[in-house]
Amino acid sequence: MTMIDDICSLPRQIRWGTELDLAPLRAGGPIVLLGMGGSAMAATIAALAADSRSPMVVHRGYGLPAWAEDSGASVIAVSYSGNTEEVLSGVDAAISADLEIAAVASGGRLAEIAADRELPIVEIPGGLQPRAGVGYQAAAVAAILAAAGQVPNLDRDLNEAADVTAELLAEGDGAAFVLGRDIAEALDGRTAVVYGGLGVGASAAYRWKTQINENAKSPAFAGTIPEMNHNELEGWRPEASRGFGVVYLHDGGDHPAIARRIDLSGTVLSGKVQRIGDVRSTGTGAMARFFSLAVVGDAASVALAEAADVDPTPVENLEEFKIMLAKGTP
Repeated sequence: MTMIDDICSLPRQIRWGTELDLAPLRAGGPIVLLGMGGSAMAATIAALAADSRSPMVVHRGYGLPAWAEDSGASVIAVSYSGNTEEVLSGVDAAISADLEIAAVASGGRLAEIAADRELPIVEIPGGLQPRAGVGYQAAAVAAILAAAGQVPNLDRDLNEAADVTAELLAEGDGAAFVLGRDIAEALDGRTAVVYGGLGVGASAAYRWKTQINENAKSPAFAGTIPEMNHNELEGWRPEASRGFGVVYLHDGGDHPAIARRIDLSGTVLSGKVQRIGDVRSTGTGAMARFFSLAVVGDAASVALAEAADVDPTPVENLEEFKIMLAKGTP
């Protein structure tokens, strides 16, 4: 399968989560979602759909947050391969602290730990790059959160996200690919900077960044509004900005003040840095709105890879780094 095939499989991946039937999990108290890379992104997507009354954090690093043990947090460990060392270190810490643990993995050491300790686990289909299996992972995490009472309308949210994504992708011929290719063409010779509003938009902007990094093998950056209005906005000057292009992501769920700030940011930066385009979310639920923004970036990243004549699937630098890490190479 090509990366385009993987992207087009997203609706099926997301809908797969409606087939899961998990036993109820302990609800209440803070939740720590452990993940790195595409798995952390999946955790972030699922958290967008969760009941915001429960403190919830995506922990991208080793161990656990310092407050997790004393607060009696529940831990959801997400690792596509099941072998992500940062995630496994967090699981070890959670076991030592006797915290509630659930897992998402396609196999590996995490699945072995879950089997040995009889931990709740959703085993997802393997054989993909983690970033290409984000639909499976997000659906699995959302299902675990639903079993803990944190996502009140799981099937509705997943089905809407799948429907919206399917329409936008249309097996490679949909609006997401049309707009994504247009944006990629406008970005030719430029480094992408993607801005979105706090929440859905900023999460989608970060997905754009990482997809361009991994698929197009190119630098890219993401920023969050309103935070960038307090610092980064000042850094854009015409003499230093010629090699960049800005994409703005607009989410229908943005706070009105954030929506206004996104528009004003574009106005202030007019003439200072090239405005490449604007993408607006569709759908009602947070997951649907996220994926409606993200799939345009997925399509753009593959179009950028094609323009650069690179294969979007392999991640040679990342694999080389993992080998060096395993060998203890300085």
